[in-house]
Amino acid sequence: MPELAAPAAGSAEAAELLDAGGAPAPEAGLELAVGGMTCASCAARVTRKLNRLDGVTATVNYATETASVHYDPRLLGPSELIATVEATGYRAALSTPAAPGAQESPEPERSPEDAELADRSRRLAVGVVLTVPLLVLSMIPAARFDGWRWVALALATPVVAWAGLPFHRVAFAQARHGAATMDTLISLGALTAYGWSLYELAVGGGETYLEVPAVVIVFLLAGRTLEARARRRSGAALRALLELAATDVAVLRGDVERRVPIGELLPGERFVVRPGEKIATDGVVVDGTSAVDESLLTGEPVPAEVGPGDVVTGGTLNAGGRLLVRATRVGAQTRLAQITRLVVAAQSGQAPAQRLADRVSAVFVPAVIVAAGLTLALSLAAGVSAGAAVAAAVAVLIIACPCALGLATPTALLVGTGRGAQLGLLIRGPEVLESSRRVSVIVLDKTGTVTTGRMRLLAVRPAPGVDADELLRQAGALEAASEHPIAAAIAAAARDRLGPLPSVGSFIATAGFGVTGTVPGSAADSGSVEVTVGRPTFLAEHGLAPDDEVTRAVEAAAATGRTVVAAGWDGRVQGVFELADTARPTSAHALARLRRLGIRPLLVTGDNRAAALAVAEAVGIPAADVTAEVSPEGKIAAVRALQAAGEVVAMAGDGVNDAAALAAADLGLAMGGGSDVALEASDITLVHADLAGVPDAIDLSRRTLRTIRGNLVWAFGYNVVGIPVAAAGLLSPMIAGAAMAASSLFVVSNSLRLRRFQPAGRAARS
Repeated sequence: MPELAAPAAGSAEAAELLDAGGAPAPEAGLELAVGGMTCASCAARVTRKLNRLDGVTATVNYATETASVHYDPRLLGPSELIATVEATGYRAALSTPAAPGAQESPEPERSPEDAELADRSRRLAVGVVLTVPLLVLSMIPAARFDGWRWVALALATPVVAWAGLPFHRVAFAQARHGAATMDTLISLGALTAYGWSLYELAVGGGETYLEVPAVVIVFLLAGRTLEARARRRSGAALRALLELAATDVAVLRGDVERRVPIGELLPGERFVVRPGEKIATDGVVVDGTSAVDESLLTGEPVPAEVGPGDVVTGGTLNAGGRLLVRATRVGAQTRLAQITRLVVAAQSGQAPAQRLADRVSAVFVPAVIVAAGLTLALSLAAGVSAGAAVAAAVAVLIIACPCALGLATPTALLVGTGRGAQLGLLIRGPEVLESSRRVSVIVLDKTGTVTTGRMRLLAVRPAPGVDADELLRQAGALEAASEHPIAAAIAAAARDRLGPLPSVGSFIATAGFGVTGTVPGSAADSGSVEVTVGRPTFLAEHGLAPDDEVTRAVEAAAATGRTVVAAGWDGRVQGVFELADTARPTSAHALARLRRLGIRPLLVTGDNRAAALAVAEAVGIPAADVTAEVSPEGKIAAVRALQAAGEVVAMAGDGVNDAAALAAADLGLAMGGGSDVALEASDITLVHADLAGVPDAIDLSRRTLRTIRGNLVWAFGYNVVGIPVAAAGLLSPMIAGAAMAASSLFVVSNSLRLRRFQPAGRAARS
């Protein structure tokens, strides 16, 4: 896993780390791969040991078998952290899977998880082969023969000793450290039943229970094997993100094209992307046009058309022509690397309910051992036979294993955040899920959030006697030489309507006001015309006056919130253009879905009120819910005023001016096409800059939280009901083992249902 970044310098965490001198204490972060954990109590034990170290804050995730650790490098280093985990009785190593952009070996070695799964499968196969005839002998009297008990012993011994060795090994290692875990319960229960049966065979002559430890071990091995496979599926989305990265790149150095490992590519270098290849890293297209398939990264099924000047993202697929791209960000700075870090961080956290579960698990195992001892003593005191008393105690040990409790939150988080990543919805962590459940109102920025963030020409208003196409040709040719967004919109509309535009001469731009230049005349007029395009006041300063009809057009357009650009030559204003940043096609549908989720949308923007009301009307927001002409500080004030009124506030925005309000809101959602500052301040990032992703993200967050709660209710309820039933002697150890395995599988399977989540807004976008 990549290193986790330290808190940003102005964050709450950074403030808490200020030392006596006023300087922030240094903090480093890393991921440890932790081996040997078998239940929530294992994870809780490692977490406690790490957090007892000075300067350390750690979270251990049982499902991903990782520890996310922040520590003060002045006090200790990675070696001390690893030693602490090993001293607790578990294995530890720095986690080093390939990050996006790392070069993969042509023949990667099998991972430890794969080796462990293969070993578990072998032990399960042997256990099944030996346990089936053992069950036949034990359960069917007609199948028995003289000396069958000794045959049963011969069949049971390899199952208990070899197939069950992983349980005994971990239990012994934990006992050496004065700890008890789920494996302690399994090992103690199996060895107790086996030992009692051996005693009866040797001296007692009473009933034996050799099938009990064998069947329990087989059931639990089967459960663990299926659980491991399901957990691998639950982490498939993160692995898919890692696999998106290209491993090498055709870099152009001078006029020579060389294929080099991706790690050797530097920012500013140009590289070639052929049809069918992955785009190696984030960059800007220098030459060529193509369609780029971004579906694996953004969830959008339609390829995006790109050409010179367009931004492309590393990990996406070039589905069309040859592209020459200039690298802008490489390695850990790429968008794919940032997305991967967000997903890793989200999957490493804990929901508040899971922290309670972990505290319970930490004291659960010792309590169960005591309960099993009391069951044995009370059963014997009540006159129950020794064999039945032992069976009841063993059933208590096995039914109580808190495996499902440990899987309840991590598996749902893995699947939910992984599915979100596949759809381009990046959820930062489990705390976000709780916020999404309670949100009652959402504050929306206008530009780039509700609207496209790009100006579009809506109307051409020529003066009397002026041809509209000629007006657009003259203004479009002049604006094509400008880099201003409004100029680009006029030029693009002119090209779409009239085709190639003539070149201009004597071009002069006055920043923020307008442009002047000479444009070739029409076909009937071979001469050139000096044209001025810009604000009406700018044209007036150049002696170009509007007539009454043009003046009325300017006033009418301004009243509807549209931007007005005038064009003039030959001493007068020849016409005006009306432009606006229009609402995204999906915005109205997205806002309707937010209302169905019980969330009231409000529009808060720095733009003028007329423009804000025009957009609000287009997407169905009442005028009473529109606040315009506010500063960034005003957006924060609006969020805090709503919070003071008892609302739980979400905020969606994309710009630097939205970052503070995103951080102040209970739930911040950043549009993926926005600024890096906004993305860092948000709780949820929408990779695809589309407002339809907001209800998608909230819906997925709420479903993930519901799944976590359902898992925890099942896991707690299973133990609360199962332990008294087993203590009363109403549950055989075999049934207890099957029920315990089934409980874990239920939790994992319930979490995997989130993989089928389909956002309701998908159809509207495609």
